[in-house]
Amino acid sequence: MPILHPPTPGTALWVTAHPRAGSLNGRLFREGVEALSARYEVATSDLYAQGFDPVFGSRDLGDLADAPGNLAKQAGDAYAAGQLAGDVQEEQAKLAAAELLVLQFPLWWYGPPAILKGWFDRVLTDRFAYGDMDPELGVPRRYGDGGLAGRRALVVVTAGEDARSIGPRGISGDLDSLLFPITHGVLWYVGIEPLALHAVYDADSLEPADVDREAKRLRERLAGLDTEPARRFRTLRDGDYRGTRALRADILPGRTDFGIHVAP
Repeated sequence: MPILHPPTPGTALWVTAHPRAGSLNGRLFREGVEALSARYEVATSDLYAQGFDPVFGSRDLGDLADAPGNLAKQAGDAYAAGQLAGDVQEEQAKLAAAELLVLQFPLWWYGPPAILKGWFDRVLTDRFAYGDMDPELGVPRRYGDGGLAGRRALVVVTAGEDARSIGPRGISGDLDSLLFPITHGVLWYVGIEPLALHAVYDADSLEPADVDREAKRLRERLAGLDTEPARRFRTLRDGDYRGTRALRADILPGRTDFGIHVAP
């Protein structure tokens, strides 16, 4: 399928969401960007530092701000008419250019900080990130296809708990499942292929030597990123959801976990 926004080879966007530059996340952000810059032209979006407003509102709807109707479609119409707010247009331009997206954030209440959720809400608009039609299937292109296909993404997340309590049998649940709304419901939805999560555990109690170790581990991960396979999910086009948006009953019968949507 055609790529609506062909990325620029060798270009990356690093989006970070933490209010303190002197934090562990701030250290990982600086060192990660420096390491990635050896091979990519890296644009950054430090959402707290730049004062990004996460609240979707009338300024995101252009001339349709006071009109009744579907908000997502109206935001898409505003995008098509060039009427989105300037901060959103800047973020979309950086994302459209990038072949690699890095999302970095601390895990707060089992999800990302609100400022990053708001970045998704305002930046990933209809007509930019999704919504064009698949001429073969007659449905909008999404889930492995769409406006931002041709890109990969790395999610870097810090968690205050250890790997056991936020593991497959942990009291907090499995981290891959907790972040399924981002890896599948945001990234894969608009065609971006996610890589395996890069998680830092016990983030609230790391000693200086531990922080140095985690910075080194991130640099090593970034060094091998270009040859790392993406963690693909099933697509709408492959027939596994034929005639419905539920996985066919004959595929992995009896299972209801998020893992059923991972491509075999």
